[in-house]
Amino acid sequence: MDELLTFLVKALVEDEESVKVEKQEDDKTIEYTVKVAEGDIGKVIGKNGKTATSVRTIMKSIGARTHKKVFVKFED
Repeated sequence: MDELLTFLVKALVEDEESVKVEKQEDDKTIEYTVKVAEGDIGKVIGKNGKTATSVRTIMKSIGARTHKKVFVKFED
């Protein structure tokens, strides 16, 4: 799941080297914090947040297989 999130975000940004994904996990939740370069945050969020919502939906779908709630936060 970590690799998929990293792949999706790197496909969206120009500066792939600056992409960092941090994970915090407990019994029922997984929380990802995605950090990108300051100039790339708009590309990751997208117009009206649609790109970020799509990434979150994909990750939540995969998390449902493991019966965990998945949260994704984006930071620059």
